[in-house]
Amino acid sequence: MVGKYKVITLCGSTRFKDAFMEAQKQLTLEGNIVISVGLFGHSGDDEVWTEGTKEMLDDMHKRKIDMADEIFVINVGGYIGASTRSEIEYAKATGKPVNYLEGLAQNI
Repeated sequence: MVGKYKVITLCGSTRFKDAFMEAQKQLTLEGNIVISVGLFGHSGDDEVWTEGTKEMLDDMHKRKIDMADEIFVINVGGYIGASTRSEIEYAKATGKPVNYLEGLAQNI
């Protein structure tokens, strides 16, 4: 198990902070390097909503996808918002596998 580790970037709505933390923990224990979001705007990190910050974070998250071997979508209740949909499309366009917390998302 020691040696080469898969890098996984977490994507999803930041309203699901607890699910992000649980996925990060589980994927790490499975032997992966996990890259997550830096702020949880929909869970109380109000700095996200200052001018230009959301755009910067969205772009930064695409760079995190660039560094990853695959992405893992936190789609609690099947929810996938516009930002996450954009990240999934970006990952697919760059040849990254996409896995989901809750089954295979439809129409993505």
